[in-house]
Amino acid sequence: MLKKKICIILFAIIILIQCTTVVFANEEDEEELNYFNEIQEELKQVSADISKEPQISSRAVVVIDRNSKKVIYGKNENEKRAMASTTKIMTAIVLLENEDLSKTVEVSRKAANTGGSRLGLSTGNKITLNDLLYGLMLCSGNDAAVQIAETVGGSVEGFAVLMNNKAKELGLNNTHFVTPHGLDEQEHYTTAYELALLTDYALKNEKFAEVVSTKTYTVNINGNYKTLNNTNELLGYLEGVNGVKTGFTNNALRCLVTSTKRENFNIITVVLGADTKKIRTKDSIQLIEYAYSNYKLINIKEKI
Repeated sequence: MLKKKICIILFAIIILIQCTTVVFANEEDEEELNYFNEIQEELKQVSADISKEPQISSRAVVVIDRNSKKVIYGKNENEKRAMASTTKIMTAIVLLENEDLSKTVEVSRKAANTGGSRLGLSTGNKITLNDLLYGLMLCSGNDAAVQIAETVGGSVEGFAVLMNNKAKELGLNNTHFVTPHGLDEQEHYTTAYELALLTDYALKNEKFAEVVSTKTYTVNINGNYKTLNNTNELLGYLEGVNGVKTGFTNNALRCLVTSTKRENFNIITVVLGADTKKIRTKDSIQLIEYAYSNYKLINIKEKI
């Protein structure tokens, strides 16, 4: 009789778990659909009067033309600010330029215990650097960032040295790194303009460009497969968007770096210090549509 009761209870629990999973999945689908509708509505509003300068709420923004590196639009673009997880653009580049992505590593306790957004690593897990890179850039895993730092630089501090050396090499004089993930630190900062320049450099790396343009990817963590979704809300929703990185901390607020290509006109948009995700999305859309509606590439040779 007791065994029968236990079986009934276990069966009820299994049914409850399955039902709960379905509810969560539906809620996520509904949330994504609603957000897509919001983006479409924002596009309609922007298109109504695109000739006017964007009304930007974020604290610092910039749009640059990738060909000339000229600023198309800027607001406080040279002001030093916290950058949150957009830091991981540099983390990815240092990894790509110093290690073989096919290498398998064992996850340290420090990496596994890192808080904030996570890939979901546990101490002793085995994972390739390639999968860590996707975990870093798609779901913004802070645990992945620390493991990359320890593997490439020997420690978080050692990796920060490599990050700052690269910044110096690129002429980013108003940028300084303390961590590989971007959690708030007083001496961890950049400017919207220099973050755009860093992104332009990073996108020249084919692997980096491939990763940040990926909507979903399945990684292998210790023999278990996990599908990751890109946190970039504009990827797949706005024409020409092909990356790059989101970010949020209490100090940095909402951040978004976006790469867009329409025909042969490539731009990078950086939004730092937005109060909400909706504002960073709205500001990004305004800036992108403003750039493409008011500027175009001209071949001077054809005009002579």
